[in-house]
Parts: sequence; structure tokens; C-alpha cells
Amino acid sequence: MSISASPLMAGMSTKRALPRVLCIVGPTASGKTDLGIALAKRFNGEVINADARQVYRYFDIGTGKPETGEHRVRDKHRLFIVEDVPHHLMDFLSPTKICTVAEWRKEARRCSKDILSRGRLPMVVGGTGLYIQALIDNYKIPSVAPQNAYRRAMDTKTLEELVALLHHADPEASKVVDLRNRRRVLRALEVITFTGKPFSLLRAKAKPVVDACLIGIARPREELYTRIENALDNMMQRGWVEEVKKLHHRGIPWDAPAMTSIGYRELAAHVRGEISLEEATEKIKRATRQYAKRQVTWFKRDPRIHWVKDAKEAEAIVKEWMG
Repeated sequence: MSISASPLMAGMSTKRALPRVLCIVGPTASGKTDLGIALAKRFNGEVINADARQVYRYFDIGTGKPETGEHRVRDKHRLFIVEDVPHHLMDFLSPTKICTVAEWRKEARRCSKDILSRGRLPMVVGGTGLYIQALIDNYKIPSVAPQNAYRRAMDTKTLEELVALLHHADPEASKVVDLRNRRRVLRALEVITFTGKPFSLLRAKAKPVVDACLIGIARPREELYTRIENALDNMMQRGWVEEVKKLHHRGIPWDAPAMTSIGYRELAAHVRGEISLEEATEKIKRATRQYAKRQVTWFKRDPRIHWVKDAKEAEAIVKEWMG
């Protein structure tokens, strides 16, 4: 893979006080991956994955990783190469571990510096809004390691009970926490308990460390839902159920963080004989539509995002931003 020079670094030293980072955002199945690859080829970029599920190894079909990707190692760091475009922070983490916002941001900064040092454009691509905002707004994130004893003590509580505890401890937390995601609710409670500070402090911003341009893919709701339906049907045809079986045979427990994400948890229930494949499929489609709706709501709150219909519109915006 050849690395060509670019005027990017020179442009930043004369025009910009901060390093530039291009962000491609939007809901699931909106076309972020394809747009990211197209813009990376056009503007000499490398992608930094900002999808909280695509960080996991072995979880390929249901997370929507590009089918044509292959692994390479550069300077001891694992890369995922798609159409000759390097993708950082993709397919690198153990399924039993959690990539916290603080950890992802730290690695994203490292990747950005590495990409910039070679005269290329860092491009953050994904739908995990908190990851992206933590980077571009430089959130003040409490550093709390996972507390296993605390988590075990909370295992007996239902999601509804955990949400009630969170509302009591930090009424503002619902603005930054997915209250339908048990793992994220528990993490918020964990941070509050061991720092004594509201989890909503995640929204506190420090001095910016990057100059970001945000591009969002706009899809009418019905079109987006059709794309979701087609994408999920394709995943099933590619052998998603068999992937879940192989993951379990590999020794990955049913309650591993990666296995509790949308789609995998429903298919895991099917593999265990708890629900039919038809019921699992319908649950996946419904949960994915709901997730996409929440993503749209999240990103629509950010007035800095330039919403585009296609790659041509996106290219024009990026070209002007780069000067």
C-alpha cells in the first residue's frame, strides 16, 4: 500500500491552529461506510472507526463490517484494510471487553496523530454519537475502571430499577445515556458511584483539540427503514445465525459485551432455543429501527453537521473546508 504526500500538513500549519478531522456520521444503514471510503480515496484519508460494535473481533456479519476487508499490522497496530483504505480501531478488541468513551477517544487521538504525521487526513466514520462528540468537543470524561464487585452486586436489579437509580442520582443523565441499554445505564451508575459526580458531566467541554468538519447522510425515514430491512435480510442470508453459533463455540459467553448488542442478543436467544428464528428476526428489525431513530435524534441536535444526499454534495463541502 503506497502512501502519497499531500499538502494537508502544510495547510494546517499556515491556516489552522488545530489539526483537521473529517467526521462522517448518521444512523445505521445510511451509507456511512461507502461514503467514508469514497472520500478517503478522494482526499487521501484514513478512516478511524466510530462504531461501538465494529471494534470487536470475530463479530463481522451482524456489525456490518465491510465484506472485502482484510487485516494488516503496521507499527504493531492492527489495521482493517478496505479497498486499500486503512480503517483504524476496527476489529481489534476482545468481545469480552468494553471500549469506554475515554478509551476510544484516547486511541482515536493516537490514530489521528499517526495519520497526520504521514500527511494524510484523519476521517472518523461511525454512528456512535458519544464517541464522536467526546473527540471533537473534548469532553471531560471521568476515568473509572470497571468495578467487577459493584457490577455483580447490581446483577439482581432489573433495567427499570437501574434506570430509576440513575434518574435519582443524576436527573440529567438521560440526555447522554441510552436508557434502553442495560450496560450503558450500569456504566453511568458506576461512574457516579466511584467519582461522586454526575454522569452528565460527560457533556462538559474542554478546549477543542481538533478542527472538525461533520458530514451527515440524510435519508427520508421510509428509505432508511427500507435500507435497514434490506441490510438485515442480507446479513441473515450471509449466515448470521451460524456466526452466532461459532462465536459461542469459540467460548465467548452469552453475556459478553459484544454478544449483548442488537441482533446478537436476539439470535443468541434463538440459538439457546428460547425464541423462534422468525421472532428473533422481527425483534432485531424493530430494535434496529428504534436505534436508528435515536441516532437521528442525537445527530439532529448538532447544528454543525452538514447534511448531504450523496457523495457529490459531501465532496463539495469537504473541498471547501480543506481550502
